[in-house]
Amino acid sequence: MNNRSPKTLPLLIWQSVVQTMTLAVLAGFLLSFVYGLVQHYKEERQHIQKLANLLTISAASVDGDEVVAEQVRFLLEDEHNIESVLFYTTSQPMSDDNLSKDDWKNALFANTVSFNYPVVGDYIDGNSTLSIDSNRLNGNQQGFKALPAIKSESNSISEAMANNIDTTLVGYINITLNVAMLRSDWVQNNLWLWLMTTALAIVWALFILRKLTWPSKDIAALTEVCDIVLKNPELEQLPVIPQRFKFDELVQIKQAFTTLFNRLQASKQDYEALAVFEQQLHQKDLSLDMQLHNFQSMITHELKTSLNAIVGGLQLLDEEHLNHEQKDALDIIHNGSDKLVLALNQIIQLNQIQKGQISLQISEFNPLQLIADLLAEFEPIAQQKGLALINHIHHIDYSLEGDAEKIQQILSILLSNAIKFTPVGQVSLTSQLTHFDYSNRWQIRIKDTGIGIDSSFIEDIFNPFFQVDSSQTRQYEGTGIGLPVVKQMAQLMGASIEVSSTLGVGTEFIVTFQLSNQRQSRQQYLLTGLDIVYYYYQNSGALADELQRLGARVICCQHEQLVLDEVNNKKVDMVMFAEDVLPSKAEALAGRIRVSETDHRALLVYWYSQQQALHLDSFEHGLKGAGVDYCQVGNYEDKALSNLLKSWLVWS
Repeated sequence: MNNRSPKTLPLLIWQSVVQTMTLAVLAGFLLSFVYGLVQHYKEERQHIQKLANLLTISAASVDGDEVVAEQVRFLLEDEHNIESVLFYTTSQPMSDDNLSKDDWKNALFANTVSFNYPVVGDYIDGNSTLSIDSNRLNGNQQGFKALPAIKSESNSISEAMANNIDTTLVGYINITLNVAMLRSDWVQNNLWLWLMTTALAIVWALFILRKLTWPSKDIAALTEVCDIVLKNPELEQLPVIPQRFKFDELVQIKQAFTTLFNRLQASKQDYEALAVFEQQLHQKDLSLDMQLHNFQSMITHELKTSLNAIVGGLQLLDEEHLNHEQKDALDIIHNGSDKLVLALNQIIQLNQIQKGQISLQISEFNPLQLIADLLAEFEPIAQQKGLALINHIHHIDYSLEGDAEKIQQILSILLSNAIKFTPVGQVSLTSQLTHFDYSNRWQIRIKDTGIGIDSSFIEDIFNPFFQVDSSQTRQYEGTGIGLPVVKQMAQLMGASIEVSSTLGVGTEFIVTFQLSNQRQSRQQYLLTGLDIVYYYYQNSGALADELQRLGARVICCQHEQLVLDEVNNKKVDMVMFAEDVLPSKAEALAGRIRVSETDHRALLVYWYSQQQALHLDSFEHGLKGAGVDYCQVGNYEDKALSNLLKSWLVWS
């Protein structure tokens, strides 16, 4: 894992340039030092060679010892890099190692270097001789010694022999050069030059660094703006991004950043506008739902009243005094009114289920007897159409617990539809019962050989008022309410419905009930001693009755002031808002209740319908902010309601 601390781009540029220039200065300094020192050493060596040539010439002349001695004294005084000058006699030539090959090593690492130069005598005629008094030379010059031969700088003897010149080797002059002092002097003489060169290099590096920091300044400015944007999520206006040097790449980055920020702000504004619009739609949906429920309640009430008058009037007619034509007309009216009453009852029932105004009435029943009653009811209708009504029972006589009336209504609607949409063939009812430890699964299949349903309409048949054939000339009558009632009732009881159909072949409905095999206690005394105010808008519904059955004293109020009076005058344990109360009204009333409370706090519960569950997020926060403790979807089934109330009473 890389644990290095993050670096900014300007810092990286600055460090890279400084490191590069430092390396360049060091490399240049080292190379110039080595090269200059080696060149200086070569020049000094060549100078020594010239001096040695002068000495050898002087030493080879007649009476040259005094001249050589004077020259040596002068050299030692004037040439402070020469450590010593020695002469020694020998007649044996020495090998030449060519010291020029090791110039750079000697210049850098050696402390002293010795050079040997041969002294020879030329025999121009046979009587001439050359002699050098080495003892006198040594005696005249302090520090001269006769030393063993060290090295030879030239090969003059061999060259003389090659040119057929008669020579005689007299000896060698040895000059020792103090290289350490040479280096020291050279460094001192060139120090200021190096310092000036280094200073110029640093100045040049700073100039280059300054040029390279130009884009880094623009990058730093862009980084500051990015940091401001990151630290301020609600920022609406982008700060000004200064660009001093207008590099093309950075200008493009700035433009892209500005464009993205503007797009983000535009998207944010669109989202906020969409959220406001969605909130308005939610409020309208809630209002429309309430208006729809109120309209359904009003229209069904008016239609029910009118139909009751029609049915009552028909019952008052004395059929004995009617002729055949009048009786036929009366039968037609009876059939029409019966169908209208059935459709209206189904609409009322569907409306009550959606409002949560229907509860389950659990009782013990015999499934075989229930099926027998159904077959007896629909057998004449099937025979009248020429259909065979078949049953397959795969269980013995057994008692179950459940809402037998609603189960019978579900099966009646399914059998009625199967017979209505089957021109020829048969309708079969199959019953299977599976026993478990604490429950029973009762599965009923109703299958026909009718017209079938197109697969694209399977999901729509449970929608209210849906018709596969919606034309005015459709063959089969109906309002499209039966199957939605079946679906809602099945959900109320926790049952499941499956549909499989093939167009032109037939349809099969499978209903599966989960029923207890042992009567459960209704916990009649769960709410004994509790005072509950139930606030509703139009219909009190089944919840009030269920609360009373559980032992509570329920006070139903239809006006806000009555609710406040009850809360202020009595220590009410719970205030429940019915499903037909708008969330806005419940929120306002809850706030007033919380303000009026002093030493006692009531538990506030808001019940909402299945349709309102789709918009729960739009009103739940406001209700709980006003003081409502729980928002709960309407479910008045005995056991579920008891468990729910238990949990609320424990936590409260």
